[in-house]
Amino acid sequence: MKTSSVIDSRAQPGGEGSVPGVRPLKIAMLSIHANPLGALGTEDTGGMSVYIRELSRELGSAGHSVDIYTCAGIGELNAEAFLSEHVRLIHLRIGNGGYVSKNRLFAHLQEVFLSLEAHMTANRASYDLVHSHYWLSGGVGHRAQDRWYIPHIVMFHTTGIAKRVACGQEREPSVRLITEKRLAHASDRIITATERERSLLVRYYRVPREKIGVVPCGVDLERFQPVARELARKELGLQDSEFIVLYVGRFAPVKGLDRLMAAAAHLRSRKGLTFVIIGGDGRQTPASIALRRFVRRASIESIVRFQGRVEHELLPLYYSAADVLVVPSYYESFGLVALESLACGTPVIAARVGAMDSLVQHGRTGLLIDTPSPRSFASAVERIVVSSSNKLMSREAIRASVLGYGWQDVASAVAREYAAFFPPCG
Repeated sequence: MKTSSVIDSRAQPGGEGSVPGVRPLKIAMLSIHANPLGALGTEDTGGMSVYIRELSRELGSAGHSVDIYTCAGIGELNAEAFLSEHVRLIHLRIGNGGYVSKNRLFAHLQEVFLSLEAHMTANRASYDLVHSHYWLSGGVGHRAQDRWYIPHIVMFHTTGIAKRVACGQEREPSVRLITEKRLAHASDRIITATERERSLLVRYYRVPREKIGVVPCGVDLERFQPVARELARKELGLQDSEFIVLYVGRFAPVKGLDRLMAAAAHLRSRKGLTFVIIGGDGRQTPASIALRRFVRRASIESIVRFQGRVEHELLPLYYSAADVLVVPSYYESFGLVALESLACGTPVIAARVGAMDSLVQHGRTGLLIDTPSPRSFASAVERIVVSSSNKLMSREAIRASVLGYGWQDVASAVAREYAAFFPPCG
């Protein structure tokens, strides 16, 4: 069963994802603080890294040339690696020894830009446009916009003001908010993943609504598809008798793991429940230590299993093995893990954040929580237990609900955003 795309139309001809009458473009994709090949679930690597990698791959398949610049990651600095057809990942050397932490990166943005220009000069490279991801990359992209006289497109992914409003524990520095507002007005175009995110930029940064394009995130529908639950559990060493509640993501306060663990505490007397937690930077990080301390104090060690970081290729097994995925976030710019879970036929419980209103069909493919609290998440889990026992939610129907979110569709929509800056050719 194939549903219609969530994106207006797929551009044809000239290659999948291309735009009629527009020549192939040379794109500088900036992901300065995060490596698209980084370890998912760690502090600086999440849905944004997946987005950049998959979008670039599809743009490359459509005939565009994409160079992704980053200062993050391991391996030989300044090295180039082809990720896929027409797509390169390029490491830039900055600071002493070539690495600067995310928290100190803002002071080095001019150095990053000079390193980028030096690489371009050495390789006789030039670009038609710059697409920056996150506010730090935007600072570099703005310099390129002024110096190279080419369009600068920004996708913030998350904004400091939205995190402040949604989660008091996320005290983003004022310099971030000031810089984001300046970038929002100085850039040529902004792309957001949801209408909700566009409204936040309009409200808090006073950006004209017509300057902002909305293009949802996507999912690799070939990779993320249902695996027979008993086979997935056997592969992962999980018990058939368990009712598995899954969390996938970073351990940042805004992700709401505190209220998920509090929900688990409300459910500790219910037999057969297991909460499987994927993500984090290791056992010794402050976030992990705090979570494990809460688990001990709440006496839920027997029902909470910390799996640590899991390779992206293994996630379809975990989604398929789970009975439900929970997205307890206080704030999401989109919520990619929910899309991946639904593509695997697994229902989602979520607060109304990010794209959840669009992705989750309440009562059919999961449950949406209007007033998020530990007790309401616990009640939602109990409802899914009943739904599962009565087979009220079909895995096939859950997957069918997101078949319009393929990365090819997303890349086509982003390419149309790019094409608006260039006159038709031919």
